[in-house]
Amino acid sequence: MVPGSLTETAPAPLERPFRQEPLIRVERIRVSYPLKDGTRKTILDGIDLDIRAGEFISVIGQTGCGKSTLLRLVLGSESPTDGRILVDGKEILRPNRDRGYVPQKYSLFPDKTVIDNITFGLEVEEFSLLTRFTPRYYARRRDFRAEALRQLAKMGLHETDAAKYPDQLSGGMQQRVAIAQALVMKPKILLMDEAFSALDPGTRAGMQKLIREVWKETGTTVLFVTHNIAEAVRLATRVIVLAKNQAADGSRVALDLATSEPDIAERIEQATGHLRSDAS
Repeated sequence: MVPGSLTETAPAPLERPFRQEPLIRVERIRVSYPLKDGTRKTILDGIDLDIRAGEFISVIGQTGCGKSTLLRLVLGSESPTDGRILVDGKEILRPNRDRGYVPQKYSLFPDKTVIDNITFGLEVEEFSLLTRFTPRYYARRRDFRAEALRQLAKMGLHETDAAKYPDQLSGGMQQRVAIAQALVMKPKILLMDEAFSALDPGTRAGMQKLIREVWKETGTTVLFVTHNIAEAVRLATRVIVLAKNQAADGSRVALDLATSEPDIAERIEQATGHLRSDAS
C-alpha cells in the first residue's frame, strides 16, 4: 500500500462550528504578466472564493495553473492585476504574522541553528537593531526560546535538535522545523505550497499525519497546495481544483467540493486531466 493512497482509511472530517462570515474572501481575482512581445499572459482569471475560519482547503491542479500564485496572493507577497483578497474584512496589502507560509523548498537560514530559525520572526517583529541587547530583549528572548522548544516538541523533535544547523537534519526534520517556524507566530492562516512533495513516501505519510493533528489542535485555517489527489482528499475538508478555461488563458475554479462528496477522486481526475492519485 502506498502511504497516503486512497486505499488507506482517511480520518473522518473534523466538524467545526464555522462562523457565518468568511475569514478569507477572494473577489474577482485576475493575475496577468507582460511578455516581451507586448502581450500579456493571464495566470488566474475570475477567481471568487469564500473560506471560513477553521477549514482545511486543498488546492490542486496541473503545473502552471496558478496554485502557488493564489497562495502568494493570500500571503500578500504578490498583488493581483484586478480584484482583491480580504482577510477578516480587510484587504491584504502585504504579508503579516496572521499568515504563515511553508514553501516546497525548506525556508531555513543555513547559518542559524534550529532554535534561532524558529525565533527569528518573533525577534524581528518585536525588536529593531536599536532595541536589541537591552534587559527587556534578553527577557523576551528567553520567552521566545521557550516557545520555540514547545513548538519543536509538537513537531516530534527533541530539545537536542535545537542546537543543530539545517544541514545536520534530514529533509523531513527540516520541514518540521519550517512548520514550527510558521506556527510559532500563531497565524490565523497556514499556507503550505507543495510542502511535502520533496519527501520520500514514508516521511511524507508521517508529515501528512502531523499536519492533520496540528490543524485539529490549533484550529488554524489551512490552504494546502498539492499535485496529488490522494493527499488533497485525505487531508482536507474541502478541495478546490484550478484549471485553465478553454475560452480564456487563465485558470478558474473548475471544482469546489467537500471531501465528503461521492466519487470525489474521479471528479478531480477529470477536472485536472488525470493527475496522479498516489503519494509518490
